[in-house]
Amino acid sequence: MTSRTTQLAPARPGLFNRFLSGVEWLGNLLPHPITLFALFSLTLILASGIAAWFGVSVVDPRPEGAPGRSADGMITVVSLLSAEGLQRIVSNLVTNFTGFAPLGTVLVALLGVGIAEHSGLLSAAMRGMVMSASRRMVTLTIVFAGIMSNTAAELGYVVLIPLAAMIFHSLGRHPLAGLAAAFAGVSGGYSANLLLGTVDPLLAGITQISARIIDPGYVVGPEVNWYFMFVSTFLITGLGAWVTEKIVEPKLGKYDASEASVVLDQQAEALSAREKRGLWSALVAVLVVSGLLALTVVPADGILRHPETGAIAGSPFLHGIVAFIFVFFAVPGFVYGKVVGTMKSDKEVIQAMSSSMSTMGMYIVLVFFAAQFVAYFSWTNFGTVFAVKGAGALQALGLTGPGLFFGFILMCAVINLMIGSASAQWAVTAPIFVPMLMLIGYSPEVIQAAYRIGDSVTNIITPMMSYFGLILAVAVRYQKSLGIGTLIATMLPYTLVFLVGWSLLFYLWVFVLGLPVGPGAATLYPVAG
Repeated sequence: MTSRTTQLAPARPGLFNRFLSGVEWLGNLLPHPITLFALFSLTLILASGIAAWFGVSVVDPRPEGAPGRSADGMITVVSLLSAEGLQRIVSNLVTNFTGFAPLGTVLVALLGVGIAEHSGLLSAAMRGMVMSASRRMVTLTIVFAGIMSNTAAELGYVVLIPLAAMIFHSLGRHPLAGLAAAFAGVSGGYSANLLLGTVDPLLAGITQISARIIDPGYVVGPEVNWYFMFVSTFLITGLGAWVTEKIVEPKLGKYDASEASVVLDQQAEALSAREKRGLWSALVAVLVVSGLLALTVVPADGILRHPETGAIAGSPFLHGIVAFIFVFFAVPGFVYGKVVGTMKSDKEVIQAMSSSMSTMGMYIVLVFFAAQFVAYFSWTNFGTVFAVKGAGALQALGLTGPGLFFGFILMCAVINLMIGSASAQWAVTAPIFVPMLMLIGYSPEVIQAAYRIGDSVTNIITPMMSYFGLILAVAVRYQKSLGIGTLIATMLPYTLVFLVGWSLLFYLWVFVLGLPVGPGAATLYPVAG
């Protein structure tokens, strides 16, 4: 019997193993993200009182008369550790939460996703895509399906990853290679997709709040990274399949079924005739909805174009993109459910939406504390002060060119090792880095696109990722001796290849070809000079 150490990774102590142990140790030291935001908020209140006592301030770089610029041209830290500050905290506790931009948009989008998920549409579509692929194309299809599954939150983790391991095993290939390929697509390619999903309005809302520290009227829509993420889907699919077949699977070697912790008699379930009819009906529903939507935006006088300019940029269509995410999941989901019998009346639809909301309890609690932190950051002027000081330091060091983004992406990837939640990490870092990079001339849309690369690529090698335990549990079914370090070592090649390849695509897309990262998205932000 081949041992785990000869199959996957050396067990002897080394630099890499010590690095993994260090990451796990540091991650375990961090409190829960909700506790983290509560502590950050308290720290901000105390720090604002101290900074205001010492009169910390900077010169406002915005031109005279710009919105938000004070008469004396200075940005001064405002104390929340005062009577006025405490009154503001108490008075705005609820509105900070209810007015937090990502909250409503994510919940509305998830209502539609919930219908599609609970009707069985998303699971059936995923199974149909993977199981209908030829043996030659199965790896590509699994990675691609993993990326696409991100429109439906946890579906990729719960359905696709176990399914991919089964399919590889049934084909006589190493099941852990199938698991790794699916995991790489679902989690390593988290931000890439052909469709807009719930993560897009979530991150855009945080980016908008952060951008308004510098520009109070700035608007960031969910669609602002769509072009880049659309193309990234094909890059990550190709890279993921290449790493699986050229690096991971050869290293795993021939699978020994005696390594399994269970009897491997499970088989991937093929689509039934009814499920196939449901998928075709759902496709027709998608085409009908797409056609109706096209009538509102394609004609020059379309009712969802901009009422004054007639353009799509800044139009009700883009401002209401979350409503269309809802419709594009809800309508096909209901049609599929009606055909296969999972949704016979409005009661099942309501139950599906209710169930999807019931899974959001942790997110809503997180948003409550994150919203307070973001509001305090804005009220105290710490964000603007840090941005001006940071931008000045970068300019002094000459770090203002496009190469700056390689460092930013790498920093986000490292932080993600210890804060696994995309929204939690961005809520902490965006109020600092979005204004800072705006002040040296880059748009919030480009900054957000760079962040999404760093946030995605290390998801697959951090035990802090919320589904890491689930992936480990699935892997142990096929290799009972497998541990956390071994799983991380298996996934590390994907992280390295994705990080380099995706960063190079970003540089080529934004700075060589000069293409926008999304509809109406600027690359540069005009800085007063």
